[in-house]
Parts: sequence; structure tokens; C-alpha cells
Amino acid sequence: MKKLTTLLLILFGLQILSPAQKTITQDERMQWWREARFGMFIHWGLYAIPAGEWNGKPIEGIGEWIMKRATIPAAEYRQLAKQFNPVMFNAQDFVATAKNAGMKYITITSKHHDGFAMFKSNASKYNIVDATPYGKDVIKALAEECQKQGLKMCFYYSQSRDWNEPNGLDNDWDFPKERNFQKYLDEKVKPQLTELLTNYGPIGLIWFDTPMDISKEQAQSLKDLVRRLQPECIISGRLGGGVETDYMSTGDNVIPATVTPGDWEVPATLNNTWGFKKNDHEWKSPEALTRLLFDIAAKGGNYLLNVGPTAEGLIPQESVDILGKVGEWMKINSECIYGTQASPFKTEFKWGNITQKPGKLYLGIFNWPTTNFYLEGLKNKVKKAYLLADKGQKALPVKASYNKKTGHYRLKIDLPQTAPDKVVSVVVLEIEGAPEVETAICQQADQSILLPGVSGEASKDNKPVELKFTARGGGADWRDAAINLMWNFTVEKAGTYQIDLVTTETGSHGSPVWQGGQKIKIRCAGQFQETTVAADSKEYNQRSQYWKLIHTSAGKIKFEKAGTYELSLIPENFGENKTGFTFKEIQLTPVK
Repeated sequence: MKKLTTLLLILFGLQILSPAQKTITQDERMQWWREARFGMFIHWGLYAIPAGEWNGKPIEGIGEWIMKRATIPAAEYRQLAKQFNPVMFNAQDFVATAKNAGMKYITITSKHHDGFAMFKSNASKYNIVDATPYGKDVIKALAEECQKQGLKMCFYYSQSRDWNEPNGLDNDWDFPKERNFQKYLDEKVKPQLTELLTNYGPIGLIWFDTPMDISKEQAQSLKDLVRRLQPECIISGRLGGGVETDYMSTGDNVIPATVTPGDWEVPATLNNTWGFKKNDHEWKSPEALTRLLFDIAAKGGNYLLNVGPTAEGLIPQESVDILGKVGEWMKINSECIYGTQASPFKTEFKWGNITQKPGKLYLGIFNWPTTNFYLEGLKNKVKKAYLLADKGQKALPVKASYNKKTGHYRLKIDLPQTAPDKVVSVVVLEIEGAPEVETAICQQADQSILLPGVSGEASKDNKPVELKFTARGGGADWRDAAINLMWNFTVEKAGTYQIDLVTTETGSHGSPVWQGGQKIKIRCAGQFQETTVAADSKEYNQRSQYWKLIHTSAGKIKFEKAGTYELSLIPENFGENKTGFTFKEIQLTPVK
């Protein structure tokens, strides 16, 4: 009997091992996240009450930063809690909106920089249960609903900034500069993280933000806390202190221009703000968002798209409608998003981009061709091509060709005259083996040669440097006239080519618009051409998120024979104001 009792105790003990005693690999931890590709961000808090205005005046900047932008004293801002009564909040509707859009996880601001907790917290009475007339835990309701509807529940938590706490960082208008940040971590941050990771079931990830001056030791202690309480919980890339996290977060609304290795995510807004701002009606179109979703997946990342609920507890109807349109596309085409890997090609295409799964390439065509469609540089044999939207998978005619002189592969696909989807039509290629693609820049089927800036080699004083390019029609802000850019490419057909220098509008966040006038030299095939960059025209389309392209003619160049050439783009003079230009690409077009 004693042996039996001992055995039962051992077995029982194995069943109640603490989470810290479980082992999990990094691939296991990241598996659901890599499969998901698409999630909902929710910025919701007291800042939804002023909604961008304070004392009757509009406050510039994003909605959730109103306390800092308007330098509102903490004691005054805290009074908003007495008004916060989101009686129209319905967790089922929130989660259903995300699910209908095709999203697989929700990340909500459990505590933003204003210090107010959207959950019941014993560590601070400044929370939605104890400090508001509403008196209910919206985080708990969302966590339970996510479990019911099959979405991962995740928490944003501002670990360094806290404008309500004298020992939190960044309130320099209301509190003394001297503060005990470690005390703040020990008495508020760690206890609240413990509550979040203990009281709400399995948590998919903790989304830390704006680390500021957090030290390596302090950041590591937060990571250790998460690992101890929920070892399967992912930790986002903004923890700080140089501590390694599970994935990287790009800048807000920043999409890489090329395939980017590793695990990463783009946090993005539906309009210009995160928290609700009543006068912000600059909504991005469902078409633009769907294309961005595909483009981000094609570059290897996840898309975390934000909604900002109102003080009453409603996701704005514009957000619901926009996400619903994205969801309609996802219902037909989700196979080319969920669980996919990045394109085997480094850069995006003018016509769209590519995602992949073992044995399949998904060609997401944004701009449906009016003539023949060609895929340049794929070496694999194509077993079958068909439209993803075609349930019958009727085969599309394909013809592969190979140029022995240049080593260039070209695939012609006969497509229907009409696009199956005006936003993104997806062609599936079933291929033999792992994808193999050319890395060299080659002449296109229409005989044009495209030299994307992102594919060039940038150098300064004969040393490699970096020009940071943006995605889908954007460029790089080229401000240093000492930087040169060079490409190697293959010409299939000798002849004379027109040179077009393509620039675009400037980036966001108030960057000045370049006025043009910069002197540029182009060197290729022993020939030189000079040109002056044309001025921008301020025609950025916020709804489509595409810049108007500015073409500057740079003369002509003659290739005496087919072969490999080098072209260099060399700034000569950036003018008296020393401003640069936003460079995208060079286009070479045969002169008939």
C-alpha cells in the first residue's frame, strides 16, 4: 500500500508540474504565430473619451498620446476614469470582427502609456474595474470570447512609459525628474504582468513597447517573468535593453521593401491614429490593405492591423466595414496567406508579389495584365498552373523558355482577359522541388530593364552603406551626395535604350517635400549621361497608400551587344539647400 501511495504521489506530481518545468522549443513557441500571419491590434483606454480634443481644442498627434501632447497633469487626466462607461462594449462583436476579417489573434492595450489598466489589478486601483462606473473587466471578457471563437489572446503592455506614476518614465511636465524606475518595475509592472499571465488563461504574446532607458538587467527580468509564468507566450521585439526577444517589430506602418529573414511583424493603423480620434477620417481602402497583407506575407512577416474603439465601447463602423471587405477576400484566398513563407525572390514585382508553401508558389497579381503575363527567373519545372479562386482548378496554359546565352529563365502564363478579383488575383503554380530563382537582374519579356533601387549596391568612399527603401511604390530618402548606387544586369537584345530616373514623394511623419533640381550623372557601357531631378508634386494618395511616381528623362544609352553590364548612379550636386530626393528605380526602355 505504501509503494502504491508513493507511486500515485509521483504520478500526481508529474501532472501538476509548474509551467517553468515544461520545456518548449523556439519553433514550437512560434508555430501558431507563423501560421496566423494576420492579427488585430486594439488601442483602447481613457484617451477614447477626449478623442483628440482637450478643453475644446484639437490636439495634434495620435489619439492615445493626448495626455503628453496636451501636457495634461496626471491628477486632471485621472478624472477621465470617472466618465469611462463603455456600456456598448460586446466582446463577442469585437472577436467576431477580427475573425470575419480573417485575423487569427488579438493584441489589446492592457496598459498604455497613460498608466490606466483595462483589467482588474490589485497592483494599482487605477483600472477599469476599480476606478470607473463601468466596473467590469473587458480583458477578461475578451479572453473568454477568444477562447470560444478560436483566436489567440495577446496583451500590449507599456513597460517603461507611465505618465500616471512619478517613478514611471516620460512624464516630464508633471513629476520631478528624479525617479526610482526600479521601484516602478517592482511595484507595478511585474505585479501587473503577473496578473495578466495568471488570471486570463493561455496568452499568445506580450507586446512590449517604447523601452526608453530600461537596462539590460531590468528587461531580462521581465523576460524571465514571462518565461516562468507562461513559457509558451511569445515576447515581442520592443522589450529593450538589448535583450533577445522572439520576433522583431518594424516601425509603425513601416513595410520592408524586400524579403526580410526571421520572424517579424508590421503594426499598422487603419487611419492615421491608433486610439480613437473623432476627427480622423483618413481611412485606408480595403483594396490597399488587402494588397499590403499579401505583400507583407510575401516578405515573410505578419500584419497586425489596428482598430481604436470609442469611449462607448464600439469599434468604429468604418473599421468594421473595411475589415469586412478584407475578410471577403480572405474567405476565398486565405490559403495564400496562412502558414506561407516568404517569396523565393528577393524583391517585389511591379505586378504584385509571391508567397509559397512546399511545392506551391502563389502569385498575387495586383495589376492584371492586358497582354501576356510573364514570370521572370523561375528555374523550376511547373507541373500545373491554376487560379486559386477556381474551385475546379482548371489548368492555365504555361510555356517555359531558357536563353542559353544569358542563362535567363522565363515563364509565360496564359491568363483570362478578366481578373478574378480586382484587388489581388492569385495564380497557383505547382512546381517540382524547392524553388530555385535567378538572382541577377535580367531583361523583361517586353525588352525593358528595371533597376530597383533596393537591388542596387550603395557605397560611399568605396565602402558599402545602406539606403533604406520603403515598399510598394515608395523609395529611399537619398540625402547624402557622396553615396553612389550601382547595378549589374544582363541585356538580351543590343540597341539604344531610353533612361528614366524614377523618384517619388517623400515619406510620412512630416518629412519635407524635396523641390528637385539635384544634378545626377549616370555611367554605363563607357557612356555618361547627366540630368536634373524633377520636383515632387505632392500627389500622395493616403487611401491607396501609393505615391505618384515622378519620371526624369536621363537621355539614352547604347548597348553594342548582348551581355552583362554595370550602371552607376552618381549624385553630383544636391543644390544650395542640401536636400536630397526620394529615389525608387531606373527604367531602361528600348528605343524603337
